[in-house]
This record gives sequence, structure tokens and C-alpha cells, in this order.
Amino acid sequence: MPLVRIDARSDKPAPVLQAIADGVHRALVDVIGIPEDDRFQIISTHGDGELVFDRHYMGVERQDVVFVQITLVRGRTEEKKKELYRRIVANLGADAGIRPEDVVITLVENERIDWSVGKGVAQLVDGV
Repeated sequence: MPLVRIDARSDKPAPVLQAIADGVHRALVDVIGIPEDDRFQIISTHGDGELVFDRHYMGVERQDVVFVQITLVRGRTEEKKKELYRRIVANLGADAGIRPEDVVITLVENERIDWSVGKGVAQLVDGV
């Protein structure tokens, strides 16, 4: 049950934000095999000066960054993570017109006990 946070500039139209969200979700389904209905996303938009990034860090020329942070249960291989990054960037380019250089992705891993998806129950541990 990944939790996805997407941060982008506030001048992005709603259909572009939806395409970004859809592209990230599709990559999670296709690459790491989450169920189609396992979709939990937070989209935040930011005005001028509220997204701070180095435009040239590590030789990548960024213009209009979209940050994607995915919190998920630990256990995916390095290869799966790399494929997830590739697929997210490909989807966002094809569906939302986002340049690959402008997509910054971070994964935050934790354990099954670190999740409650309602009712104050640890469903991923208790098998509810």
C-alpha cells in the first residue's frame, strides 16, 4: 500500500496533475505489482519560490521540477526500484508532457507494522 506524495508548481492545469498521478500509479501497478485499487495519493501544488531545487545538480538540467515521494513497505530489489523510476519518468513524459530531467523521485521504505489503513488496525500485520 504505497502512499504517494506529488509536489508540482501551482500553474499546472488539473488535467496535467491528474496525468502525473495516473502515470505514477500505473508504474506502481505495472512494475511492483500493487493492486489497481491500492491508490493513495496526495497532490500538492506550490507557488513561486515554494519549490526549491538545484537546476544543475549531478549534471541534470532541471527547469520545472515535479517531486514524487513514495512511501512503501520495504522489500523491493534494486532492479525493481530502477525500473520503477524509468517507468514513472516514461509515463509522465508520455501522458503529462513532463521532461525526464524534471522528475525527482524518492522512495521511503518502512515495515508492515508501520501502516494502519483505517479503524486503528494494523491490517498488513494482522491480516485483516
